Amino acid sequence: MTEQPPRRIRIESPRRSAARAPVSRTRPVSHDIDEQTHVGEVYMGSLLRTQLRLAVGICLIFAVLLGGLPLLFAIEPGLADVRVLGVPLPWLLLGVLVHPVLIGGAWFYVRQAERNERDWVELVERS
Repeated sequence: MTEQPPRRIRIESPRRSAARAPVSRTRPVSHDIDEQTHVGEVYMGSLLRTQLRLAVGICLIFAVLLGGLPLLFAIEPGLADVRVLGVPLPWLLLGVLVHPVLIGGAWFYVRQAERNERDWVELVERS
């Protein structure tokens, strides 16, 4: 005679319709970051990539703007002879007008970097 496998029994809670408690992490992500676990490295890596992308973008904009002016004067030598209020145009652009552009770019960079950090802190606190 062949033995039949035992019949499968399904056990259900009498409170099937009750709301389940949310699954929570036993420890916050900040501990993973402090202890330099793999999860912490992932979070830190995301912040570093975001900040690096911002820095490279700002540097590229500055390189194009500041490197483009001498290139413009090399391509169009007649601009070097233009005078504005008695000052040669290359001196005016490279010596005077570049500084407000650099200050504005630095101000923009700091604001964006701080915003990136605030967004990252919110992400870590939610996790």
